[in-house]
Amino acid sequence: MDITHPKVEDYITGLLGTHEPVLLEMEAEAEERHFPIVGRMVGVVIEILARSIGARRIFELGSGYGYSAYWFARATGPDGEIHLTDGDAGNEKKALEYLGRAGLDRPISFHVDEAVSTLQSMPGEFDIVYNDIDKIDYPKAWRAAHGRIRVGGLFISDNTLWSGRVTEGFTEEDARPEWTSAIKEMNAAIASDQRFLSTILPIRDGVTVALRLR
Repeated sequence: MDITHPKVEDYITGLLGTHEPVLLEMEAEAEERHFPIVGRMVGVVIEILARSIGARRIFELGSGYGYSAYWFARATGPDGEIHLTDGDAGNEKKALEYLGRAGLDRPISFHVDEAVSTLQSMPGEFDIVYNDIDKIDYPKAWRAAHGRIRVGGLFISDNTLWSGRVTEGFTEEDARPEWTSAIKEMNAAIASDQRFLSTILPIRDGVTVALRLR
């Protein structure tokens, strides 16, 4: 199921411009390797969200080779603090190389480790916790993150509509029903948490945005 009609997504992406060569290289690598990234339409959204709350301290649960961090670093500037996590040291090398060439590496700290345990080991609160780890761990990610976000800060999660699999009317075969169940569990937990005002933006694969109120 296409969450955003492909022609609509192409139109929106076309309005966003070409950006710099490094971003185009990162997108080309994703296409060549079939590596999941949020894409430019969502990238601009998370940059806007980060800028809108004056985010300076961000934690990414799952970072790949730094594509989402590219957009967050544009928002925080060099005086920010962005923590990336990934279990693959090769992705650390790629991320720092890409972001360095884009002039966006100064706020970056990359942790080659399990994402949730790394968050739990870090002190203090964050302006944004961004979630894009293995979907089976989405409930664990929310439990670890919700108390670590400052009032006025954001929890953002990718893949929360999961190509429509979270809906009752989804009829195609689900190769990973346990992942779908985990996403639905997290979505329900966020929606019922009275400390947060939340919604799911129906773009790309669904992007949850939850604002901490108290």
